[in-house]
Amino acid sequence: MAAYIIFEMDEWDSSFREAYGPPTKALLEKHGGRVLAASRESKNIEGDRAAQTVTILIEFPDEAAASAWYNDPDYQPLIELRNTGSKTEGLLFAGV
Repeated sequence: MAAYIIFEMDEWDSSFREAYGPPTKALLEKHGGRVLAASRESKNIEGDRAAQTVTILIEFPDEAAASAWYNDPDYQPLIELRNTGSKTEGLLFAGV
């Protein structure tokens, strides 16, 4: 069953993106992931929570692949890099 990760980022400095993007894309592909949607224009439609600067939805073949990507040792320094210019919330969930 497919699994999804949604990231909501409050980005204050995008300078990390050039070094973060290409290797992150390669690791996503390695684990069977693909970005379904990415936006800098999300809007809150319910509740009091503020929309973040960037929202990304990623699909994986299953939860094991999603976890393997996120926990890949090659991704850990990229998380640290991303955190130099953003605060990120992430959720992993299974599809129906």
